[in-house]
Amino acid sequence: MEKITAILVDDEMMARENLRMLLNEFCPEIEVIGTAENVEQARALIQSKKPEAVFLDIRMPSNEEGLELLDDVKSNNFQVVFVTAFKEYAIKAFNANAIHYILKPIDIEELKLAVEKLIQYKKMFVADKSNVQTYHESISNLSKNIHHTVTNKITISHLKGIKVVEDKTISHIEGEGNCTTIYFNDGTHFFDTRTLKVYEEMLNPEYFFRIHKKYIINLNYLTDYLHSDGYFAKLKNNISLPIARARVADFLKKIKSL
Repeated sequence: MEKITAILVDDEMMARENLRMLLNEFCPEIEVIGTAENVEQARALIQSKKPEAVFLDIRMPSNEEGLELLDDVKSNNFQVVFVTAFKEYAIKAFNANAIHYILKPIDIEELKLAVEKLIQYKKMFVADKSNVQTYHESISNLSKNIHHTVTNKITISHLKGIKVVEDKTISHIEGEGNCTTIYFNDGTHFFDTRTLKVYEEMLNPEYFFRIHKKYIINLNYLTDYLHSDGYFAKLKNNISLPIARARVADFLKKIKSL
């Protein structure tokens, strides 16, 4: 089995050793080739050992320091797995850009999932070099968006590569189990393996609203609210979607504030 080489960057020694132990025990696909306690050490390791992946603590020791390494991704061609103890910190930006991350304390299943994504992306990079450029754009978008709550671009990974879209082009999203189908204003649609809950959390609440357990709509495309034989939102593309009875009051309050 060909392994993915990785370095671990965290200012806490115990955190580095804990992550190394978990990777060695549960993720045989990863070969840890070095650790660093700050960005300076990490840069030296990246230059000398050329890792394929960097597990990066994003708040070491300040909110900004870990992000400095993002400037090195393009020139050194490594993937990043962010490690953070703060669930609310930058999660919208991570999800919007399909960036790998795990939360502290580290859950083994989440760690395995992050490693699976590393393997998937590595295969995509080999299959089509343009996917590397798209990944670099995702990292660039992340560093721009990580300090903002408004999401402008979304990155979707799929079997053949990575797709980057502007959120304003989305008319509505339909959830089915742990997956979603994203519908665009030009009539096209796209399948994603993230849940509707993830999209609800990362999209701009100013104009995205969850009307039903299965649907989120872009209010910019809303044309009518109908309440005959049920409650429905009609969109510009002439599609009517059901509004759950429990969400009607909040929906009406929202559209009256537009």
